[in-house]
Amino acid sequence: MSILAAPSLNTARLALRPVRPADRTDLVALEADPDVMRFLNGGRPVPEEGSPDSSFLTPRGTEPEVLAARLHASGRFIGWFALFDDGWVDGARTAELGYRLRREAWGNGYGSEGVRALVAQALDRMGFDRVRAQTMAVNLGSRRLLEKLGFQPVGTVFPPFPHPVPGDEQGEVIYEIWRGERSPAGTSSAP
Repeated sequence: MSILAAPSLNTARLALRPVRPADRTDLVALEADPDVMRFLNGGRPVPEEGSPDSSFLTPRGTEPEVLAARLHASGRFIGWFALFDDGWVDGARTAELGYRLRREAWGNGYGSEGVRALVAQALDRMGFDRVRAQTMAVNLGSRRLLEKLGFQPVGTVFPPFPHPVPGDEQGEVIYEIWRGERSPAGTSSAP
């Protein structure tokens, strides 16, 4: 996975811009919420210094591929979104999508809005052929979000979890969406 400098993006309600050190407090607070971390590490808070050896990202404000998500109206931090350049995978230029939202932001459509913007950026403007995302099979909220935006499940993997997480025995579902398929905006994303 290579570094992909994320551009700033604006949606109807969200300002998405690269994280910076001033975001550290918000990023650490996000990972202190057991509900937010439930499907990543079983709900344990992440240490302030992050978890460099974990299988999931713990941004601290210096990651060029991570975008802080703030509400236009109030400037309030609601989470982050990220795109990672996976290079050429099976003959297709591939990006990986990641996101994490504050519990208070769930159910308001912010996840869909941010993912939609990043997928459009990746497929329509950055030249990727496909975008992939991976989530635990039991994370029904994340799975519904991806499926609603046109992502298709393409497989299940069973990565090792250093600490048991409820539902990890069901694995993680890999999703993808391709350029030319139904785009997150509901129209073809073909050039």
